[in-house]
Amino acid sequence: MHSIEPHYNWRTLYCAEEDPRSPLYGREYSEFEFQNHVYDHYIHPQWDEIGSQTLYLKQLYTDYTEGYVILELIGEWNDCLYNDVMVLKRDFIELLIGEGISKFILVGENVLNFHASDDCYYEEWFDEASDQGGWIALVNFRDHVIADMQDANIDSYLVMGGKVNEIDWRTMHPHQFYQKVERFVQRRLDA
Repeated sequence: MHSIEPHYNWRTLYCAEEDPRSPLYGREYSEFEFQNHVYDHYIHPQWDEIGSQTLYLKQLYTDYTEGYVILELIGEWNDCLYNDVMVLKRDFIELLIGEGISKFILVGENVLNFHASDDCYYEEWFDEASDQGGWIALVNFRDHVIADMQDANIDSYLVMGGKVNEIDWRTMHPHQFYQKVERFVQRRLDA
């Protein structure tokens, strides 16, 4: 896992550590010092620690005018043991919502497992985003992770699966990626 880096092709367009409105503003990174880990597997030092023991992220791009953020995740999403959704929601998402972000794209190619608890924080996040005309979309999560989320009945708060889970996003400009996801979300909402 230590060799898996967050997507870096958009770094010329946006760096969260240089954005005074980002929860990650002012962070400094090492290319050589591996400190964070998921269980006994170290992860690349470019991933951001958010207070979870098993889930890390990278804020790849934020557009405050359009009100969206693209987050890439790595690790294990464990609500059962560590209440990761609470940590993510309280310590990260709420700060972005306070800055006018209501549309959340979560890229989950590197989320290895999901362990559910209750749906309270998903419902709260969904309500706050949708009150501002927003949504939460999960892109390219592994099939077994999606199945576990559906089994926990949190899929009513998140747009996931189907074509939204097959986007070749790394070849796109972030705004093109956002527009593609938004089209899928609108089709689901209109259905």
